[in-house]
Amino acid sequence: MTAKKLLAPFYERLALVLIGFLALGYLIIIGKDLLDPMIFGFIFAILLLPVSNFLERKCRLPRSASSLVAILLLVALVGGILYLVGSQISNVANDWPMLKNQVTQSLKDLQEWIQGTFHINADKQMHYVHTTADKIMASGSDVLGTTFGAISSLMLFYTFIMIFTFFILLYRRLLLRFIIWVFRDENEHVVMDIVQNIQSILRQYILGLLLEMVIVAAVAITAFWIIGIKYAALLGIIVGLFNIIPYIGIFTALLLSAVITFATGNIKETIIVIGSVVGIHAIDANFLLPTIVGSKVRLNALISFIGIILGEMIWGLSGMFLSIPVIAIFKIIFDRIESLKPWGYLLGGDYEYKKKAAAELKTE
Repeated sequence: MTAKKLLAPFYERLALVLIGFLALGYLIIIGKDLLDPMIFGFIFAILLLPVSNFLERKCRLPRSASSLVAILLLVALVGGILYLVGSQISNVANDWPMLKNQVTQSLKDLQEWIQGTFHINADKQMHYVHTTADKIMASGSDVLGTTFGAISSLMLFYTFIMIFTFFILLYRRLLLRFIIWVFRDENEHVVMDIVQNIQSILRQYILGLLLEMVIVAAVAITAFWIIGIKYAALLGIIVGLFNIIPYIGIFTALLLSAVITFATGNIKETIIVIGSVVGIHAIDANFLLPTIVGSKVRLNALISFIGIILGEMIWGLSGMFLSIPVIAIFKIIFDRIESLKPWGYLLGGDYEYKKKAAAELKTE
């Protein structure tokens, strides 16, 4: 009996693939509390691996100490960014009386517009506002408890990420030997090729995002300073930070920048800031992103967008961050396994294969 006859019909294989995807999705959803910080820890471990190796080889530190020092350096870097953002926010807090007057005047203008457009007088509007405020204050304890719980969960989540990062760095060789053992020694070269490419491409992706964030923030701060926006540094940092969220981040940065500018300036400045943010995003998407973040793994825009939406549906904001790296990992694996190469082609598209074909024609 030939191998062709042993193959199951296409509809059976398709059904098995769909059932496998559904089962995998269900396991991912119920395993969020474990998998979410573990994948972040895996990505941070790859990012910190050169630092840990340097401390281990050059400074003669034991692996546990080198892993801990590398994590402390990462925490210090994140703490520095948070301190920079906090110092800018404190400047806004110092100008709170001016902001309050600006918001009061804006609300007064809005009341007059509503009264002239919808014929709802100011007394009725204030009645609606006070009724809503009373409802919010009545549930204030619930809101406070929910906020405290969310902050506590977030801090616990970050703690778990650091713990996973430490243990993955500490037991990296054990994990690598385990993977090679599982896939047998005859496949060691394929496993090592996949592992090395995952390390290289994820590190390139993360460092590229960080560099892109710094450049976008610097350009935004410069543009806002030239325009004459009061909180140019804060708005520029907001644009740079939210820019690392693919597709969705630009809308969040646009909204926050518009609200802060409107509260501290006028309509004209708000419109200019909105136009500046859109222009910076257009330059970033067409020039900076392909040049800085572009890597050997090129994901087509459709798959990237679908992955981001699915990531948000499954894991929320963290799923949006992890979607692109996880899809890139799958593409690396698919491209190196013969039976899965069509899936790798689907994730990447024609660009990479046309490039390979052109390279082959040159060598002939």
